[in-house]
Amino acid sequence: MKKFFLTVICLTIGCLAMAQNATLPQNITLKALDGSSVQSSVIQNNGKPIIVNFWATWCKPCNRELNTIKEVYEEWQEETGVKLVAISIDDARSAARVKPHVDGNGWEYEVYIDQNQDFKRAMNVVNPPHTFVLNGKGEIIWQHASYVEGDEDKLIEVVRQAAAEAEK
Repeated sequence: MKKFFLTVICLTIGCLAMAQNATLPQNITLKALDGSSVQSSVIQNNGKPIIVNFWATWCKPCNRELNTIKEVYEEWQEETGVKLVAISIDDARSAARVKPHVDGNGWEYEVYIDQNQDFKRAMNVVNPPHTFVLNGKGEIIWQHASYVEGDEDKLIEVVRQAAAEAEK
């Protein structure tokens, strides 16, 4: 049993190490809140950091995380130039609730719907919330699954580091 857990830990660390400096898949179709189709290649920020957050309307930790970030997002943008892109994984049954949910929470994020969960699978996201940080080159430099109060402090530190690197 110890060998099994050691193997799982080593594989997890190896997968996370391989994920570093990977980029987002560019050819996955997402839906914008207006119903139009867009390719995942639209997720860009002119050489500045990007936070990509996979969430769902029914996910309480997702909503807590995005509402917590909402309170400081404008400051984060001014300080680092970061852009947050929220990817809803709501399926066909609940996708119609995404726009009213976003509007009701007052989220000023760029929001797309991954209704078929193709982007979720391509990014190896198992459960929301799952957050990625991309540096100015569009490389994934950090990721975190789940949310507990205070996780946003680590998130902004990673974003600050990415922004500082982009300025060099």
